[in-house]
Amino acid sequence: MFAAIKEQHKGVDVCINNAGLAHPELLLNGKTSGWKNMMDVNVLALSICTREAYQSMKERNVDDGHIVNINGMCGHRVVPNPVLHFYTATKYAVTALTEGLRQELRAEKSHIRATCISPGLVETEFLSRFYKNNPNKAAGAYSAYKSLEVTDVANAVTYVLSAPPHVQSIQRNTKQRDPK
Repeated sequence: MFAAIKEQHKGVDVCINNAGLAHPELLLNGKTSGWKNMMDVNVLALSICTREAYQSMKERNVDDGHIVNINGMCGHRVVPNPVLHFYTATKYAVTALTEGLRQELRAEKSHIRATCISPGLVETEFLSRFYKNNPNKAAGAYSAYKSLEVTDVANAVTYVLSAPPHVQSIQRNTKQRDPK
């Protein structure tokens, strides 16, 4: 992917890591394959894309780039839903990785910025995939609260990308709107 980006666009100046998935796997008896899949996508893929984006910026002397990790509120709290506990661990990892990245960039005296955006419930296909065997459960979750819309998250990304250069890192917790 990054080779194609280099060929077509010369490289990366902004990386928005937005991939993420969850499987309803309990800690006590969850499937290892589900856990591995969540780690591969939510933690390793994010880390690989971050590394490759940084290398692309460094090769081209881009010192004003930005790496944005779309996280979630599960990266900051453990919800009382056992089927989300392993997923939550991957999101805590995103929080730690973003802060670690920010520290490494500062140590390198780089002006490339690292940001973690952590929205609450956003109306996407996420829950319908998570509860694929129970579509009513997904619908119920979206009807319990006024969910964020994808444009709310896009607006948060636009904001952090337009922040002045002296702003090294913004950690914005975009919470769900008030219940209906």
